[in-house]
Amino acid sequence: MTFLNWGSVVVYQRKKVLIVVKTYPTPARKGVEVSCTAGITEDRKWIRLFPLPFRFLRSEKQFKKYQWIEVAVMKASDPRPDSWIVDLDSIKVLGDPLPTSDGWQARKDIVLPLLAPSLCHLVRNREKTGSTLGIFKPKEIRGLIIEPEESASWTEQELNILSQGSMFDRKPFKLLEKIPYKFIYSLTCNEPSCVGHRLSVVDWEVAQAYRTWRKHYGNQWEQPFRQRFETEMIRKYDTHFYVGTLRAHPDRWIIIGLFYPPRLTWSRSIGGVKWA
Repeated sequence: MTFLNWGSVVVYQRKKVLIVVKTYPTPARKGVEVSCTAGITEDRKWIRLFPLPFRFLRSEKQFKKYQWIEVAVMKASDPRPDSWIVDLDSIKVLGDPLPTSDGWQARKDIVLPLLAPSLCHLVRNREKTGSTLGIFKPKEIRGLIIEPEESASWTEQELNILSQGSMFDRKPFKLLEKIPYKFIYSLTCNEPSCVGHRLSVVDWEVAQAYRTWRKHYGNQWEQPFRQRFETEMIRKYDTHFYVGTLRAHPDRWIIIGLFYPPRLTWSRSIGGVKWA
């Protein structure tokens, strides 16, 4: 079994998990890079699989979002009750990702039964139960804020961490690129007393879109980026946010993933529903 030196507990459980979240990797305090990965178990519970050095996994162990995997896990020392340590060698990818046909119905059937009434509700629920993962639909997305990071490059310490990786069979071809911007959604949630929220976004899909469009459009990357993650998320898609908290800051919530099936609209011409 593969460990990241996170303790001596050897009691593992096998779980079947639908992966719904992969965050952009960051340098880990205890070596290499990790991505926060979250999913929904077969018995419909949230689970955080962390730390997970996704780019270092062998190709047959790498999975996509909305793909079922089977994995051996043990409870982490992380006080968050939904966090589990992964035996990396045990990862088994099961079939193709759930399809997006019929307005993402196959995905909705798994995800939406766990929909929280609001982010404010999730905050209160964490104080009662300790739960630190959830999904909610914002009442209003006010806008997408883009701010530069304090440093556009990795620190020397971070570079040293990212240069490690000899403990794994596979090492990424390229050094992890730092995203030099913070992406933040300003929103309100569906609660009468909500005064608004500003949540950072760490979804891998968002970071990869920035990298792709910066390479293609150069300094003009922001226009297509905003078109996708601001205009379309507000107007085109039925946008929900997967959210979670940070271990070091358990009361701070961030957006760890986006769930955006097409909007359901009514078509008078055919007398029924269609997907926008």
